[in-house]
Amino acid sequence: MMIWVNGRLREAAEATVSALDHGLTVGDGVFETVKTVDGRPFALDRHVERLARSARGLGLPEPDAAEVRRAVAEITAGDPPPLGRLRITFTGGVSPLGSERGREGPTLLVAHDRTTRRPDSAAVVTVPWTRNENGALTGLKTTSYGENVLALAHAHARDASEALFANTRGRLCEGTGSNVFVVIDGELLTPPLDSGCLAGITRRLVLEWTGAREADLPLKALREADEVFLTSTLRDVQAVHRIDDHEPPAAPGPVTTRAMTTFAERAAAEENP
Repeated sequence: MMIWVNGRLREAAEATVSALDHGLTVGDGVFETVKTVDGRPFALDRHVERLARSARGLGLPEPDAAEVRRAVAEITAGDPPPLGRLRITFTGGVSPLGSERGREGPTLLVAHDRTTRRPDSAAVVTVPWTRNENGALTGLKTTSYGENVLALAHAHARDASEALFANTRGRLCEGTGSNVFVVIDGELLTPPLDSGCLAGITRRLVLEWTGAREADLPLKALREADEVFLTSTLRDVQAVHRIDDHEPPAAPGPVTTRAMTTFAERAAAEENP
């Protein structure tokens, strides 16, 4: 496995960063996960743009888009897996031991590894913690993932593969690494960005391709919905067959099935929508 580190490819064992890198010491960094099919990244433009937005939001210098693309091209060349995952990480770089940033400049890492297709449906749980829709990091894809690690462990301990959050107002928000859609009275709905959820790339494409709309939803909508599904870079569209101890009437139901089919067909036809 090769990893691109600050300008060149290195063997995984040699792909190291300083123990004083701000991304390691205080989580001062942003990242993107990009799906690849036979080495070809999907929706790369959207991911590079969101990486830049997250960096600006965190007060980091904007990453050089050309350099990011060059790193992606180099690391996906050769003999890529049929289905892969690119991880692009951009951090504050070497800094003092504390919150203050250093002056050596940011760190850019790009890794690529094989992955497997996710199951067509998943079990999820709701968690007792909330997303802060007014927080300084709201809407940014940062490396400060401690809450998600804890919530996902909570889900795995309950035989589920994802955990869903409400926000501080008790409204449905998002998963640890996914957005959530519900079907109520035949209408496909997803929480708005002001709920505190991340502006997911797959979420945006599903909104554009299916006619779904944003709606402010209570957490109990998960139990009232006829269908529920998740979206993310590696899940694409994934039905939900269990929420805590509740099972939706259909998984996948007809609306979810259409969304799955539409997404698969459009994604196959457009590598960089």
